[in-house]
Amino acid sequence: QVQLVESGGGLVQPGGSLRLSCAASGLVSSRSVLGWYRQAPGKARKVVAFITPDGSTHCDDSVKGRFTISRDNVKNTVYLSMNSLEPGDTAVYYCYAPNYYSGGNYWGQGTQVTVSS
Repeated sequence: QVQLVESGGGLVQPGGSLRLSCAASGLVSSRSVLGWYRQAPGKARKVVAFITPDGSTHCDDSVKGRFTISRDNVKNTVYLSMNSLEPGDTAVYYCYAPNYYSGGNYWGQGTQVTVSS
């Protein structure tokens, strides 16, 4: 059974930093795309960043230059380092991994990030 467990969310002031972690189990994470979506209140879930098995990364334009995604295949963990946080980054952040059998995604439970003074 695939499990994705996020940690690292919280309340931070504008301009601050946080690092989210997502520990994956039940899949060969080194062979899987891993990434992050976020969902702000009243808005659709939107991809933030993902990283491929060979380490190639993609970040949404809204976070480029501020967020960095990385992975540790030994620890089966993907990270999202977030700098220069803005109130607009406030959302629930979800870790995901594609379900290559069904075509959908596996999801973590989500972690709240709130950027406010």
